[in-house]
Amino acid sequence: MLRSKLTPEQAWQKIRHYCAYQERNHFEVREKLFGFGLRKTDVDLLISRLIEEDYLNEARFAIQFAGGHFRLKKWGRVKISYELKQKRISTANIKSALKEIDEDDYRLVLLKLAKSKWQTLKTEQHLNRRAKTTQYLLQKGYEAPLIQEAIEQIRNAAKE
Repeated sequence: MLRSKLTPEQAWQKIRHYCAYQERNHFEVREKLFGFGLRKTDVDLLISRLIEEDYLNEARFAIQFAGGHFRLKKWGRVKISYELKQKRISTANIKSALKEIDEDDYRLVLLKLAKSKWQTLKTEQHLNRRAKTTQYLLQKGYEAPLIQEAIEQIRNAAKE
C-alpha cells in the first residue's frame, strides 16, 4: 500500500515526536523522512531544524547506544563500534562514545561472561573449553587480548 505524501509541516510534527521518543541517528531519521514522501530539500531542512532544536544529536545517540548495548546486551567495544559504523556514525563520535564505558566495569563484565561460559563447558577438554569461550566472547565483541587475560584469570583462580 502506498503511503500518502505528507507536507513538510505534517512531517515535522511526526518526526519531532519520533526523535523525542528515543535517541535517533541522522541516517534513520533521513530514511524515515524520505518514507513520508518528502523531497531531498525538505528532508535536509527538517534535519537541520531537528539538529538546531536538539532533537537530533549524533554524539548523544552514539553515547546512549554504546552505553545501553554494553549494559543491557553485554556487548564489547568491537561489536558496538561495528554497529555504530553500520548506522553511519562518525569515527570521532564512536571513539568518544566508547570512552564513556568505564574500563573497570568493562573488564568486570568480560570476566563475568567468561566465567559463566567457562562453567557451562566444564565437561569439555581444556583446549575445546578455551576455544569455545574465546569464540563466544569474540562474537560478543570483546578484544582478543582481554579475552585471553580473562581466561588466564579463571584458570589461575581454579588452580588455587
